[in-house]
Amino acid sequence: MRNGSPVAASGRDRLLIWACIVLVTALAWGYLVHLDRQMSSSMANDRMMAEMGMTMDTPRTTADLFFTFAMWAVMMVGMMAGSATPMLLLFAGAQATRGSQRVPMAVPCFGLGYLTIWVGFSACAALAQEGLHRAALMSAGMATSSPRVSGAILIAAGVYQLTPFKGACLAHCRSPLGFLMTNWRDGAIGAFRMGLAHGAHCLGCCWALMGVLFAVGVMNLLWVAALTVLVLIEKAGPWGQTAARVAGAAIIVWGILQEVAA
Repeated sequence: MRNGSPVAASGRDRLLIWACIVLVTALAWGYLVHLDRQMSSSMANDRMMAEMGMTMDTPRTTADLFFTFAMWAVMMVGMMAGSATPMLLLFAGAQATRGSQRVPMAVPCFGLGYLTIWVGFSACAALAQEGLHRAALMSAGMATSSPRVSGAILIAAGVYQLTPFKGACLAHCRSPLGFLMTNWRDGAIGAFRMGLAHGAHCLGCCWALMGVLFAVGVMNLLWVAALTVLVLIEKAGPWGQTAARVAGAAIIVWGILQEVAA
């Protein structure tokens, strides 16, 4: 930044950042599609065995927990990497004004800090999913099997969408320049810490929407894609705050209908 004004990253830097974001997102979604096909095949085999009277209840293992964590981590990369692009482009531009002629190590360090927050969230989500499994509240399709639990999750997520804390975190995500001007730190470590701070605000903005996946199916890729689009609209769309409130009200109504139907 120069004299408090935003500075655009160079064409080469912008191309490199966009290429990395597209590649990482494509790899994540490619893995999710592959995993979805594997799970669909496994569920078909389980149904066939059940029809033949060969059901087998296998206990959960540490490997299952790690697999669940990896699944959530890849999913969060696929869903959240794109929404970090405006911040990364501004950050690269600010770095360029400090004498660097190419994207410095500070930029990937910032991105690493951002993704670290979402990897931490993935660990918490994996533990929550494991708890639902052990309580026999998770179906084979990775959705809560109790309509009352699903309704409660949806109502909680919808209410959070309407809270001032959600609004404050969303306002931060929609104003990347303000964050850079007030939270700047030099060096790669400073960039990593800035990425952590930005990721924490992003988590505060979006964690409840991610929780909706427990109600609709953790690996329901249509819903994963829909929530990804909603996050992008909230953060980058001209009516992001309004979209967040409308989505929150709709999710609350949906949750109430689930509770009534239970």
